[in-house]
Amino acid sequence: MIAIDTLPEEPGCYLFLDRAGTILYIGKAKNLKKRVSSYFSGRDHDAKTAKLVRLIDSVDFIVTGTEIEAFILENALIKRHQPKFNIDLKDSKNYAYIHLSDDPFPRIGIARRARGKGTFFGPFVSARERDYVLALVKKTFWLRSCRKLPKRACLRYHMGTCSAPCIGKISEQDYADLVSRAGEVLKGRASDLLVSLKGEMADYAERQEFEKAIELRGQIVAVEHLSRRQNVVRPKALDEDVINYIVQDDTVYLMLFHVDRGTLADKQEFTFDAGQDSIEEFLVQYYAEHIPPSEIILPEAPGEAIEGFLSEQKGKKVRITVPQRGAKKNLLDLVEKNIEISFFGDRLKLEALKRAVGLPEIPRVIECFDISHLSGSAMVGSMVQFREGRPDKQHYRRFKIKTVEGIDDFAAIAEVVRRRYARLQAEDGEFPDLIIIDGGRGQLSAAQKTLEGLDLKIPIISIAKREEEVYVPGFSLPLPLSRKQKASLFIQEIRDEAHRFAIAYNRLLRKKEVIK
Repeated sequence: MIAIDTLPEEPGCYLFLDRAGTILYIGKAKNLKKRVSSYFSGRDHDAKTAKLVRLIDSVDFIVTGTEIEAFILENALIKRHQPKFNIDLKDSKNYAYIHLSDDPFPRIGIARRARGKGTFFGPFVSARERDYVLALVKKTFWLRSCRKLPKRACLRYHMGTCSAPCIGKISEQDYADLVSRAGEVLKGRASDLLVSLKGEMADYAERQEFEKAIELRGQIVAVEHLSRRQNVVRPKALDEDVINYIVQDDTVYLMLFHVDRGTLADKQEFTFDAGQDSIEEFLVQYYAEHIPPSEIILPEAPGEAIEGFLSEQKGKKVRITVPQRGAKKNLLDLVEKNIEISFFGDRLKLEALKRAVGLPEIPRVIECFDISHLSGSAMVGSMVQFREGRPDKQHYRRFKIKTVEGIDDFAAIAEVVRRRYARLQAEDGEFPDLIIIDGGRGQLSAAQKTLEGLDLKIPIISIAKREEEVYVPGFSLPLPLSRKQKASLFIQEIRDEAHRFAIAYNRLLRKKEVIK
């Protein structure tokens, strides 16, 4: 079953699988939920996509820290699994590297693969960014880019962008120092260069030479790009397993990322009872059936005997690393983020909503109302229910407005709220923990008075569309809640679902009227 509602609104990669568990297609997204939802929105697809959608049985995903990391991860996963519906680009989709050769006077250039002699930096997803970085490094450190040393100085020397080792203008040792500095910057250790560039930019700005200051600002941005370390591609030949976990309610929620020859290959999820030695037991049981990698990255060190056991299983040394900072720590954080979204995504949304609205308990059942009409015609109401953070469609309800003439959203909201909860009272049904009204203070007031008339005390809020402002009874100003906060995004998600459901019913009634 495809549970799109459980997907996070985060960057990452999604995997479509058929009933047999075979990967059909791998894609990347800036927003996983929106991208995957677009496949099932009912719009017309081309023949290939339509066939893909018919075969999809389930969706898996891996969250990344940025959209760029999603590009790199997608490339690695496609090459590993070669899904049927992905375009086969052979090796043309490899992202390029910046290469420093190992010549006596090393040259700097672009390499399509990290193979051969020399040092490789990357990969770079954006060709524009790569070229800008390459030009910046050449210009800053005067490194040559010619394939063979010429017998006389070229134009780059006369333009001041090359140190001209070809005519002996720099010694081999001084040139090696420049190469070493460039290498440090390309590795992301750009702090000294940034200090220098920012000082120059400030001097230009003080002298009101703004064009030059802007040029330096662009260089600073490029150098700062170099200091970002990719969490998905590891410039190593060794295999790694990255393991992190969260203990909640006496249960361990664990995720394992396997990094194969420098690229993230797959992930596995596990849950088991928490105990004093439960993590060590997991390591023993898992690696008794799987060959351990050369390195295992963990948030805490296990018992001393574990490393010996793993080395014996592999037949050579296995290193266990507990990083406190740097790229490996970033990998651990990425795994933890995936655990939170995979296992606790709905709970985190509910807890954020509880705190933002000031509820005494987590709102496990939420009902949201919306009104839809076209200039007062075919006025309808909708009610959607979210249970444990997810849509519960068997409890959706729709209403034809019976007592309101013309355009009166306040009266329409009052009617549907009264009909819904008067019926629950009569049937001794389950009341929600929170009610959300689509609208501003007016709609909220109308619904609140209706609840008071029914002698019901249920927490209620409203959300106004234009600025996504959230109102609560008794306050004229909205809550100090940013529209990008987790609680606000969750309220918007529920409201949007109620709005979609109301519009669908309104269109249905108008279509029936036209046919009649």
